[in-house]
Amino acid sequence: MLAVRGGKIHDAVHEVPYIGEIRIENGKIMEILREDELSQGAPLPGSAEILDASGLDVWPGFVDAHCHLGLYGSGIGYEGQDGNELNDFLTPHLRAIDGFNPMDPSIKKALEGGVTTVGTGPGSANVLGGTFMAVKTFGKRVDSMVLKESVAMKCAFGENPRRVYKSKSISSRMTISAIFRDILFRAAEYREKLEAAGDDLSKRPAFDIRLESLLPVLRREIPLKAHAHQTNDLFNALRIAKEFNLRITLEHVTEGHLIAEELAAENVPLAVGPSLGHPTKFELQYKSFETAAVLSKAGCPVSIITDSPVIPQDMLAICAGLAVRAGMDPWEALKAITIRPAEHLGIADRVGSLEAGKDADFVLTSGSPFELNSEIRGVYIEGVRRV
Repeated sequence: MLAVRGGKIHDAVHEVPYIGEIRIENGKIMEILREDELSQGAPLPGSAEILDASGLDVWPGFVDAHCHLGLYGSGIGYEGQDGNELNDFLTPHLRAIDGFNPMDPSIKKALEGGVTTVGTGPGSANVLGGTFMAVKTFGKRVDSMVLKESVAMKCAFGENPRRVYKSKSISSRMTISAIFRDILFRAAEYREKLEAAGDDLSKRPAFDIRLESLLPVLRREIPLKAHAHQTNDLFNALRIAKEFNLRITLEHVTEGHLIAEELAAENVPLAVGPSLGHPTKFELQYKSFETAAVLSKAGCPVSIITDSPVIPQDMLAICAGLAVRAGMDPWEALKAITIRPAEHLGIADRVGSLEAGKDADFVLTSGSPFELNSEIRGVYIEGVRRV
């Protein structure tokens, strides 16, 4: 057993932090006792290890709901990138787990920045890019790092598919939506034939890996993860999801602050960012850290993202700090890099807050990680120090 004692605990459950003790066994949080409850708790076994966190702050391991960690990599040029299949704009059968490189140096940097879990997957070149996964940021083999192999189906609206396939087949937003509807109709028909055939193999339709890969989306087992910056793209994504009764999360949401009331009424998870840096294309003209603040105040479930490698993964907490400077409530900013992204990815039963029963992923700091002068003093994954 490990007991983390004396630190100021920011558990992402209670807004006001408190001094206490976190008891950990077999990689899980067994219980958390506030300072005034310690005398009432069961005595620690003699073999327990005590980690004195006095004078330090204890945070849940940070979670990024949308990035491309381990796929784009730190390499220069094409050899270091594996995030998009550029020969086909419909690739729902691709899986992030098959392209992830655990040895990429950027993964260690993410860990050093307190990011212990990420949602990572294909980029946004294709109308359908493939499945995202949730993965821890420590390990040598992705199979032992992955938390959930399939968390969402990546799709993209707007400039990226138009730019990549302009000379081949896509030059308008109308085309993107038409292509998307077409494959969803075909996948729905494929599902109906499978269900009608039942156990009779002779009546089953010919296997189609693309349509097969969309069945979890049609069954609402996983959501669409919709890349969309402009307001029209956000509404296009929502319209198609409603037409086919699909779950959806909206990713980037660059112009979201312009339609905050409409998005609040939709009540879908929003992954906001990357907000740092100069707008590099037309659809980013309203890029601002104020977006997360406005959407949060409107009541939207907001996660702050890096979209790494667009912003280095280890800068996630700093991005939350910049959102606070732009008007976001600090409590909401903390949730935006912990429990909100965990909920966004469907893994809040394991990570995102410090609670009994969850993975013992936590970060020790000297001060707020939102501030540049704060130091990370330790990063633990499943109760083991990794940094």
